[in-house]
Amino acid sequence: MTMKLVGVIGAGAAGLCAARHILATRGMSPVVWEKSLQSGGTWVYTPQRGKDEFDLPIHSSIYENLKTNLPKEVMGFPDFPFPSGEESFLHHSQVLQYLDSYAEHYNLHPHIKYGHFVEEVKPVKQDESYTAWDITVRDLESKKVFTTTCDALLVCNGHYSLPQMPEIKDIDKFHGPKSHSHDYREPSPYKDSKVVVLGASASGLDIALELATVAKEVLISHNHPVPIPSELPPNVRQVRGVVSATENGFVFGDGSSAEADMILYCTGYHFTFPFLTEDCGITVEDRIVKPLYKHLFNTKYPSMAFIGIPFQVCPFPLFDIQVQLFIKTLSGAVTLPNKMEMDVLTHKDLEEKCSKNIPIKYFHKMGPLQWQYDDDLANMAGIPCLPPVVSGLYEFVCGLRKTQLMVYKSARFNVTGSDSYERIE
Repeated sequence: MTMKLVGVIGAGAAGLCAARHILATRGMSPVVWEKSLQSGGTWVYTPQRGKDEFDLPIHSSIYENLKTNLPKEVMGFPDFPFPSGEESFLHHSQVLQYLDSYAEHYNLHPHIKYGHFVEEVKPVKQDESYTAWDITVRDLESKKVFTTTCDALLVCNGHYSLPQMPEIKDIDKFHGPKSHSHDYREPSPYKDSKVVVLGASASGLDIALELATVAKEVLISHNHPVPIPSELPPNVRQVRGVVSATENGFVFGDGSSAEADMILYCTGYHFTFPFLTEDCGITVEDRIVKPLYKHLFNTKYPSMAFIGIPFQVCPFPLFDIQVQLFIKTLSGAVTLPNKMEMDVLTHKDLEEKCSKNIPIKYFHKMGPLQWQYDDDLANMAGIPCLPPVVSGLYEFVCGLRKTQLMVYKSARFNVTGSDSYERIE
């Protein structure tokens, strides 16, 4: 049997999961390229902002005091649970430690090339039904550049690194500091200030609460249909989304205005794949990565897949299912539809979301839709679906976060069965 070499870009959680399952598959061998000097991806905290030691953009958006917004009881890979312990919501350093243990347990480090930056990926046509990949990589320490040809490729570079900055009318008039949560590390620079936090997803709310411990006032600016139904600190209030700036503050969507000293954008990130040549056939339009079947397979060249594109998900279990399905297609155990059929099905999925008044930019957003998606992929792969307790506890915590934002991370849980859990008081 000819050994298939499967390339993996990135050694974060998704890349480690990819390497683990490739390594466990007879006839396949992984090679993982990681630009930093350690694994963990976005979970590798650094106080640095801007550029790293190799003059490359800082990858991680983790801040010093971050704790997970999901309990460890649902976060882990299905075959490698988090260690037991009293806390359910973990500090980011504990998640990194978990990923290090995962890599050690499955002996992944020998297959990871640290300090290697992927510069270019291009398809190499083998025949009408199969495409290999040339991956050109730079060793950041020796500066040497080399190209490896792989039989398949998993893109696991994450999507929490390139900040998305919305256009705000007259923003140049505003005299105060303007920054993105990607560069936020700790609250002291905001002491005694009036701060507008633009965006009220998980990171925006989390950071707003942290700023409230030092700031004079925090305005959470968002366009959610209804106000956040949770008690908030006395110096935090909600306002509509920012529409324009003045020298000393902002005007909001309802016509009201407020003075402010600073604005912090918690407005998300772009999908970016700067290493892919045009020949790869992948584009990003309206925050949709195209053309991906099941948010996963490059329909033009299905020997390339992207792990972890869906967001608002339970990530590690999702990665595990996606990786296993991809490997089943490589081994021949699963046959995908042809390109035309995959594109038609993908377009149908997009139309269904649009018919439900879901903005097109949220095509990859899952939320409650993730469980059917996970089950569909698991059934395609012929592997066990996630136990019902994962969705049950996840949805419970989502509800808790909405109504008890200030205290929900103190909750503790214990899984008591495949479909049951208990809250520990």
